[in-house]
Amino acid sequence: MSEVAVHRGSSARRIQAMVLRYWYLLMSSWPRLLELVYWPALQIITWGFLQTYLTQTSGFFARAGGSLIGAVILWDILFRGQLGLSISFLEEMWARNLGNLMMSPLRPIEFLISLMIMSLIRLAIGVIPMTLLALVFFDFNFFAIGLPLIAFFCNLIFTSWSIGIFVSGLVLRNGLGAESIVWTLMFGLMPLACVYYPVAVLPGWLQYLAWTLPPTYVFEGMRALLIDGVFRSDLMVYSLVINAVLLAASFAIFLALLRSAKRHGSLLGGGE
Repeated sequence: MSEVAVHRGSSARRIQAMVLRYWYLLMSSWPRLLELVYWPALQIITWGFLQTYLTQTSGFFARAGGSLIGAVILWDILFRGQLGLSISFLEEMWARNLGNLMMSPLRPIEFLISLMIMSLIRLAIGVIPMTLLALVFFDFNFFAIGLPLIAFFCNLIFTSWSIGIFVSGLVLRNGLGAESIVWTLMFGLMPLACVYYPVAVLPGWLQYLAWTLPPTYVFEGMRALLIDGVFRSDLMVYSLVINAVLLAASFAIFLALLRSAKRHGSLLGGGE
């Protein structure tokens, strides 16, 4: 009983140990660090110059200000947040270490929390230089959005965690043969999330589906703020409610897939 109590009382230390493990892995490889900065920087420069061109040739973009650059940054938060969680999970799959972790006192929930924390760390490494480039090259101060930025960020990171946990569960159950879903699923949702255009451009029947996705509310809210100067708090509340349901569902699905992997003996294999 005392041993169980010790395990229960030291959950924060186990989470910290896992975060340190992923931090050491990240810091030990400069290509990993370079990749975190390279792709966000390339995106902001490419799309930023496109917006500069459109602003010079289109009256709408002259009025819309930095809505395109803002959308690029928010999309990168969503995508990199999911990828940061999933890559840390895949590190264990590639090293065939997942079975060892699941046989340790580490609980699945603690494992997921450590992945979520590492997602934030990896995200910060990539997005902060991205926002600085937007300020230097295009005079767009992302942090000038102010308090609404907190609502945008929280909703996007909650969505990214939900998707990241879900796809990690699929890879856990089906092996590395399902690894490609880590990179492809988010891009499949991109058209419905209305990252670069309003929901109104979608066909009527597709708009109903778009409004079931939390990021749709965030990008609509971003455009309302940057174009019309209005913060739509109602959109953020709707997004938060859907995110709460998705996050709880993703935890439940991951735990169910973990139990299935244990029953079918795929936890120790994890191959193609």
